Amino acid sequence: MVPPCFQTHDPGTFIRSFEPFGAAMNFPRLFAPLDLGHTTLPNRILMGSMHTGLEDKASDYDKLAAYFAERARGGVGLMVTGGIAPSIEGWLAPFGGRLTMPWHVARHRKLTRAVHAEGGKLCMQILHAGRYGYHPLSVAPSKIKSPITPFTPRALSSRGVERTIGDFVRCARLAQDAGYDGIEVMGSEGYLINQFLTARTNQRNDAWGGDAAKRMRFPVEIVRRTREAVGRDFIIIYRLSMLDLVENGQDWNEIVTLAKAIEAAGASIINTGIGWHEARVPTIVTSVPRAGFAWVTKKLKGEVSIPLITTNRINMPEVAEQILASGEADMVSMARPLLADPEWPRKAQAGRSERINTCIACNQACLDHVFQKRRASCLLNPRACHETELRIDPAPARKNIAVIGAGPAGLACASTLAERGHAVTLIDQASDIGGQFNYAKRIPGKEEFHETLRYFRHRLEDTGVTVKLGQTADAASLAGAGHDEVVIATGITPRRIHFPGSDDARVLSYLDVLAHNKPVGQRVAIIGAGGIGFDVAEFLVEHPPSATLDISRWTREWGVNMQLDTRGGLAPAKPETPAREVWLLQRSEGRPGARLNKTTGWVHRATLKAKRVNMLGSVNYERFDDQGLHITVDGKPQVLPVDNIIVCAGQEPNRALADTLTTAGIKTHIIGGADVAAELDAKRAIDQGTRLAATL
Repeated sequence: MVPPCFQTHDPGTFIRSFEPFGAAMNFPRLFAPLDLGHTTLPNRILMGSMHTGLEDKASDYDKLAAYFAERARGGVGLMVTGGIAPSIEGWLAPFGGRLTMPWHVARHRKLTRAVHAEGGKLCMQILHAGRYGYHPLSVAPSKIKSPITPFTPRALSSRGVERTIGDFVRCARLAQDAGYDGIEVMGSEGYLINQFLTARTNQRNDAWGGDAAKRMRFPVEIVRRTREAVGRDFIIIYRLSMLDLVENGQDWNEIVTLAKAIEAAGASIINTGIGWHEARVPTIVTSVPRAGFAWVTKKLKGEVSIPLITTNRINMPEVAEQILASGEADMVSMARPLLADPEWPRKAQAGRSERINTCIACNQACLDHVFQKRRASCLLNPRACHETELRIDPAPARKNIAVIGAGPAGLACASTLAERGHAVTLIDQASDIGGQFNYAKRIPGKEEFHETLRYFRHRLEDTGVTVKLGQTADAASLAGAGHDEVVIATGITPRRIHFPGSDDARVLSYLDVLAHNKPVGQRVAIIGAGGIGFDVAEFLVEHPPSATLDISRWTREWGVNMQLDTRGGLAPAKPETPAREVWLLQRSEGRPGARLNKTTGWVHRATLKAKRVNMLGSVNYERFDDQGLHITVDGKPQVLPVDNIIVCAGQEPNRALADTLTTAGIKTHIIGGADVAAELDAKRAIDQGTRLAATL
């Protein structure tokens, strides 16, 4: 299966055909060594910094060591830890990860020893949160509150600025003592250093504020003094905000000047940072085009002589190779793709990239978990950050196990069972694997689900699962086949709703639309404003092909200035006219979409707002007739003149087979939507399927 599209050297051009997967794709540029003078990296793959939650407790560092070791074993050229604070003031949250005292070094040595034992290299990111700190001790260049935290920071005094620079230097020296190969200075994403660089957050009138030269003095001094402290044989990566995406951000000339000064101060590599966390332009979600910001890094090429790393939405080796081949960067950074598949580099180098478990940029188990103060993981790989606990060991005894249903839960369970040595038969009445993934992949911005299905097809083959599609399983046939146990992963059935006219042929379920291609008129009411309702709304308002397949089209929609001749790189957003007029309705009070995931929900809400979707809460459905859908909102009647109604009002577990098997005395397990169907949840389904398979 060929991935949907990849970027060429022209940032506005995409191609749909290229050399197919296989041994011929040896990615010579991706796996070329990178000489840094005092050390050589084996390839051009950086595992970028990503907070996992394991950094914050000394008791979790054995788990964190196992996490990094597995990725070093997978062949990553260089890795960077999650952000480690250089002081208590710099914490992201109270009691977060920090390296400030000599006795902190021991826990960090666990990481470096584990990585070096596998032949890898590891840098530690030094991150000072500044006004993004979620605690009352936060500091910033000026006393200006962040829109994404409840605390107003204290403005640093001149002595406080000097002390903070010293904190960075001390932290770097301690990292060197701990055995790290280098550090990354976090200068982007709106954290403290970034806050010094813009008049938006730096309103000082001393030596550390005022004109651009004074504002950039802070990061330059950090890098210069750090280099003096650690010597030449230590990697210093500086993460440079090349595109702030906020009002009154840096302009391009300031960014170039800073990059040159950072190089002169002693940085080994410059990494690309895109967008502040408070920016209202998405930068990493699945609807962002692949390699959607590599053009920014390319613009800096030639301005400095040290290597440049590009980042954001690079998830397959074909994409990375094209970036390097077109001269957009010297190295590529990936964080979430190596959560999804720690063997990503080894598979790519062996010409087996079709076996890569491709990151779909959903954020559901990684970033969303971190914001909930939970340990990060991966929707597609529940073992991520749980390597010491969720082990896939050989089964003590081989069993004959049937898995009924080839949706996310069934695919994860069947392939894991077979990997452990069981004889597994996967049965589904559909003609293809995937279940609800087959509908998700049709949603604009969710084309990456094609990759997930490609991965599972190969995994089923590699683990030896017997796949029987287009067959309906029943208790009699399962009992006669001699299965020791049966796993029910039969998913859900859409819930119907009842009001006068709800049985009209113009009232459709979301499966009618996404699975059966029933025609839909120009004016549509969607009943149910959960994740499925939002997906269907985006499907209906978007003009094919999806804007996510074209960087130029996407940047116009979101207001990104590709010429970079405005501060922050912003331009007026120019969303396209919606393909249909849509009303998105929910019975419950409050704003539709309020329960969507934290890091992606705002993107979906903003997308539908730009497409002029009418979103209403507190709706009662009265009747549907030739005039349209009659509703009352807060007791006030109105008629929506719609051609169709699409019902996305929840699901019911499909577990009739499980009940029959239990009655027949067959040992049965229920997972996925058949177990809990409150809201379609691939994260829970894959995790549940994998964990069950690890125990049978």
